[in-house]
Amino acid sequence: MKTAACMRALHIRPSILRYRAPHRALQHPTRHVTTATEAATNVRSTGTRTKNFAYGTVLTLGLAFGYLYVTDTRASIHEWLLVPALRQIYPDGEEAHHAGTHMLKVLHSFGLNPRERGVADSRGDLAVEVFGHTLNNPIGTSAGIDKGAEIPTPLFELGAGIVEVGAVTLVPQEGNPKPRVFRLPSQNALINRYGFNSEGAELVASRLRQRVREFAYQAGLGIDEAAEQQVLDGEAGVPPGSLLNGRLLAVQVAKNKTTSEDDIDAVVRDYATAVSYVGKYADILVVNVSSPNTPGLRTLQNVEPLTRLLSGVVQAVKNIDRKTKPAIMVKVSPDEDSEAQIAGICEAVWDSGVDGVIVGNTTKKRPDPLPKGYLLPASEAKLLLEQGGYSGPQMFERTLALVSKYRNALDEGPKHPSPSPSSILEKTSNSTSTSSQSSKTTTTLDLDQPSPSALSSNVDDLSSSAPTLTLKSTPKTAPAPSNPRKVIFATGGITNGRQAREILDAGASVAQVYTAMIYGGAGTVSRIKGEMREDAEQQKTVTKR
Repeated sequence: MKTAACMRALHIRPSILRYRAPHRALQHPTRHVTTATEAATNVRSTGTRTKNFAYGTVLTLGLAFGYLYVTDTRASIHEWLLVPALRQIYPDGEEAHHAGTHMLKVLHSFGLNPRERGVADSRGDLAVEVFGHTLNNPIGTSAGIDKGAEIPTPLFELGAGIVEVGAVTLVPQEGNPKPRVFRLPSQNALINRYGFNSEGAELVASRLRQRVREFAYQAGLGIDEAAEQQVLDGEAGVPPGSLLNGRLLAVQVAKNKTTSEDDIDAVVRDYATAVSYVGKYADILVVNVSSPNTPGLRTLQNVEPLTRLLSGVVQAVKNIDRKTKPAIMVKVSPDEDSEAQIAGICEAVWDSGVDGVIVGNTTKKRPDPLPKGYLLPASEAKLLLEQGGYSGPQMFERTLALVSKYRNALDEGPKHPSPSPSSILEKTSNSTSTSSQSSKTTTTLDLDQPSPSALSSNVDDLSSSAPTLTLKSTPKTAPAPSNPRKVIFATGGITNGRQAREILDAGASVAQVYTAMIYGGAGTVSRIKGEMREDAEQQKTVTKR
């Protein structure tokens, strides 16, 4: 029995082995299949990662290229897409302007604003000397683009050598009723009757002060009043207005509408007090007596009132708490263009001691359309009947002629020895004098006062820092101004590099643009400078031939 059992066991074992062997043999293909599947999965995963990397790279490069393109002033998108889009979205020209300003301000806060790239200005081929500074280039933006000094830094980044903000009035005022801006697209022109809408000198000064303090903080000087004063005194190594080497900031001031031009003392107070607020933050102060939208303003261009006004501003600038004082310019109308009017304005410039003239503003006249013989669309022809100042390419020839006239008149020098600004201020109307003729006492505006105290960070508290200009009988005597060559800036109809070059050749130091930027967008300054360089290269080629 045992033997049989053993035999059976011997017979069974092989069967078991034979049974198990096929089972183990089946396991090997499964492992092969699993390994192949894993390999295929790894291949697909590698392919997916490669695709994702490629897509990510393309997306990153696309975003980088898009960022560089959109934020470059040379991109045609600014003129051919963004400007027309704003015009379509905002039919009212003023609303479009505000939207563009707000957009530039927001983009700048995120570092996404358009800016001029490259080092073209560093070559020095467009450099010009102005008020003891070497400007990188002679192209500037005119006042009106940034009335409230909200975006001076983004405007500088568009490539301008000069940025002018304002006009700023002493007291806030609404300006004229809306609508007050009218586009003439077929002419790339505008008609406006803003009427010096202004947020007031206090608020504008607070913005400029904040800009200086932020610069001081970034320069490691601190953010308090002492740090601010260091920057204003030039210890940061940059102009105290622009805060950029090779650039200058101009701040334009004007009188309030409610201040009668017949009361010259009140007019001087308006300008001088506004200067005492904003002057310390400017490289150049511009006295505007040329707007057609403030009744009676242009009468201040007559010799006697203009001389007294400019002399008052000169005195106010001397009291600015800063080691180096801002230069002073007066902005004159293109409509006062007779030889006698120009001679009178130049006489006032020499007698008062201001440093230069900005030639051109909007005009009350309505130029012929461009090109000659072109018939305006009915809608635009109707707009020509709107009151206000006209600006556009049609103004260029008049601006060019005026630059030549003012250059010649100013270069003739003063007609007679220049009186001191203080002696000019002694001439007041009989209504302000309370003494008899026999007393030989004259009454003058007291402009020999310190600048307003440090502005509060709370705008509502700023009124407490307003200076009070009083009348006194013994003004300080001031030395007669020296006779350096007067500087001319020109604005009005300048739209391209050739025109800018002609303006400079006629005797101006800076060509300013306004309407060209409204229609040309953020790339206007870069385009004009590029055209100037191309024109210079072409002239060199012609000369070599």
